[in-house]
Amino acid sequence: MRIAVLGTGMVGRAIAARAAELGHQVTIGTRDVAATRDRGGDHAAWAAQHPEVGLARYADATADADLVVNATTGDGSLPALTAAGEDNLAGKVLLDIANPLDFSAGFPPTLSVLNTDSLGERIQRAFPRLKVVKALNTLTADLMVHPRQLADGDHTVFVSGDDEGAKKTVTELLTSFGHTDVIDLGDISTARGTEMLLPIWLRLYGRLGTGIFNVKIVR
Repeated sequence: MRIAVLGTGMVGRAIAARAAELGHQVTIGTRDVAATRDRGGDHAAWAAQHPEVGLARYADATADADLVVNATTGDGSLPALTAAGEDNLAGKVLLDIANPLDFSAGFPPTLSVLNTDSLGERIQRAFPRLKVVKALNTLTADLMVHPRQLADGDHTVFVSGDDEGAKKTVTELLTSFGHTDVIDLGDISTARGTEMLLPIWLRLYGRLGTGIFNVKIVR
């Protein structure tokens, strides 16, 4: 597939590298290409190691994509998708990994959206022609793309979305990453549950001192 990954942070880089490794044509989307290239740091070093992954403005990255990945921050998701352009997104599958984390009171963050709504639903309402699938937001970046490093992959991830075909596409991508237990929770409103797993995830991270852990649904 042609995959556009919106976001140059740790999650975006992890998804982009793994998807490229599996043979997909990947472009990372950013607000300002020159600024991203010029600022150096982690992204510059990563880009030098992954020359096969392109870099483009949000709109250019998504224009010809088959699948779009939202790997931006929670508060950056709607602005990034707006910059990508509604027409560029129409009819496409969006793998939404973002979480609505609010760091205004410090760490650990709280959720800016919860209980009766979710970030996934807000994205779906804002872009009704987009096929939003919430997934992978319940585990750390490296485990998203290399699940077999933990318990040989014997742990659980979830998908939520209104479009069955879109969920199938995302599930196939997750399976190609190495995930063996993908649970379809139902429509996009079920993203409320997975987004609200973040408070316990953050407490576990603080206690365990590592992000290499996940839940397993035993049934």
